[in-house]
Parts: sequence; structure tokens; C-alpha cells
Amino acid sequence: MASSLLSPLSLIIAFSLIAAVAAAAASSDGDPLIRQVVAPDEDDLALNAEHHFKGFLSQFKKSYADEAEHAYRFSVFKSNLRRAKRHQKLDPSAVHGITQFSDLTPSEFRRQYLGLRRLSLPADAHQAPILPTNDLPTEFDWRDRGAVTGVKDQGSCGSCWSFSTTGALEGANFLATGKLVSLSEQQLVDCDHVCDPEQPGSCDSGCNGGLMTSALEYTLKAGGLMREEDYPYTGTDRGACKFNKSKIAASVANFSVVSLDEDQIAANLVKNGPLAIGINAVFMQTYIGGVSCPYICGRHLDHGVLLVGYGSAGFAPIRFKEKPYWIIKNSWGEKWGENGYYKICKGRNICGVDSMVSTVGAAIKTNKE
Repeated sequence: MASSLLSPLSLIIAFSLIAAVAAAAASSDGDPLIRQVVAPDEDDLALNAEHHFKGFLSQFKKSYADEAEHAYRFSVFKSNLRRAKRHQKLDPSAVHGITQFSDLTPSEFRRQYLGLRRLSLPADAHQAPILPTNDLPTEFDWRDRGAVTGVKDQGSCGSCWSFSTTGALEGANFLATGKLVSLSEQQLVDCDHVCDPEQPGSCDSGCNGGLMTSALEYTLKAGGLMREEDYPYTGTDRGACKFNKSKIAASVANFSVVSLDEDQIAANLVKNGPLAIGINAVFMQTYIGGVSCPYICGRHLDHGVLLVGYGSAGFAPIRFKEKPYWIIKNSWGEKWGENGYYKICKGRNICGVDSMVSTVGAAIKTNKE
């Protein structure tokens, strides 16, 4: 279910989506074209931009240093209204509109909230074995089985890779021990800087980005991760490493890279727990809810997230019918997307969602308080 904190523009776009679907369904043709959904026209956006901006400032409690900054952010906001409209045309099965990132330029958004780095795979990363796929459930969600902690918020730090890593290990540790323990992203941000001497610049680098498999390699060699409560998140990478080996809460036994085959991804998800994945987040800056299935989306991976399940949703009773989707836990807080979650369609490696998938096994023996 989409977040209840929808902006006025988001509601307009959502009503446009409903109207378009209804119009298509009412057509006398047997299989008419799905009408593309469009937001209000440019004149309407221009006339109402100030009203939307005031609502945005109030909803997300935004304030700026001075009038010059306010004016600049308003100009960026108007540009993002137009961008949300373009995204709605390209991605009509989702709802796009105003989010907490609507006053950020695309480059600011990438720098502050993404951070997946394309590094070489560590030596301990193996190909996951091929699993049987003939008896996979039609729908599956690890949230219903107790393996997923609450949605977290990375803040304006490019540490998404650390949240993807902890989420995968939290799930694996739950399967191994029966206990769900929130693990420390800050330990990875502060302490995971091990580099391959043959790969200059290949380190995981705190708020400047990293890679989940590299973080799992660090965790394997360090012995494990501490609890979130013992090593809380600060959203900065300027502190010293405070890792205390006596307080390890979960340990990595092994980790593997899953093939691009979607049935294998689903099989690994069901058997091994939530999966650490990479994605192209270009449509996520304006995402409000629904199943994102853009006509065009690059496969350059720039954001680390957690795959927790899959399902299908009914759309217009014409072409879309049931649209299968992946369920993704993000790390931008519960006010983003569908209470912190993102749905993206399965089937065609949309936005590179199938291109970088890792599964982790947790060591059963852990140090507990």
C-alpha cells in the first residue's frame, strides 16, 4: 500500500492514472492500446508550482539558509515537477510525483543518496549453485516470515551498499538462529576499507560508495557485524572504527553471486533469505507507489537495495492483467515510496535489477549477550 503522505501533485497523477485505465477499459475495441498517463500540462504545473512547493516544505519540514537558497531550490523543484511528469509517461504503471528529494538536482541526488560502486568481485565470492525452480511459490515475502528488520534511513550519505549488506545478513542470521537482530551499517562505513592492492581505488569508502560483495568479504574476514544498538548509525564517515569483536552479533559463513536468471534469483530468495542487489535508481527519485516498469531504463547500477520478495498485481483488464514484480526494501526511510519499499516489475531485467545479486549464509554459532 502506498504511503498516506501523498502530495497534491501525486494525487493528481494518481487520478490521471485511474482515469486513463477506466477510459481504456470502456473502449469498444477488443484490445485497445493502453492510453499513456500524463500529469497536468506545463501551464498547470507552472501556475501551481508555488502551491506545490509550499506543501513540499511543510510536509518534509524543509528550510533553507537564505532567500537565495530558497529561490534556487524552488527552481530545482520546478524542474523536478517536469521530470516527474516525464517519468509518469515512461512508467505509467507506477505513480510519480513529489518526494523528499524534489529539491535536489539529479547529481545531488546521486551523490547524497546513492553510492553503489562497480568494483571487482572479491576472491571469496563464488557462483551460487543452480537450484530447482519447478515448485516455486507464486508469491513470496520475507517480511511475512520475520526475516526483515524495519526500514532504515541512510540520510545524505552514499552508504546504501552497507544497508543492502546488513539486510542480507540480518535475514540469513534469522534463518540460522531464529532471531532477527538489526546489524550495524556504521561498522561497515567506519571499518570496511580493505583494498585489493592490484585495484587502486577499489576500497569500500563510507559515504562515497561501496559494493555489497566487498562488504561481505570484509565481514567474513573481520568475524562478523555488531548490533545496531551497540554501534549506532551516524550518517557520516568521519569517525574512527569502533569495532569490538567481543560484541559480534552475526557472522558470515559464505556468500555467492546469483546468476541473472530470474527463476534462480527467486529460488535463492526463497531458500536463502533476502538478497543484496544493485539497481539503477533513476526512476526512484520521483517514485510514489505502484509497480515501476519503465519503457526505458539504463542498466548502470548505482544503488544498493534489498530484495525481500515477489508478487503480482492486477492492473487494467486489458493488457497488463497480472504484472509480476520484485519487492525491494530501500534505505530512505518510511516516508519514501510504499512505506519505504519499491516494487519493480520482473521479467526483463528492468533497470538492471537482475544484474548484481548476492546471497549470504550466516554462521550458526554467534556471540550473544
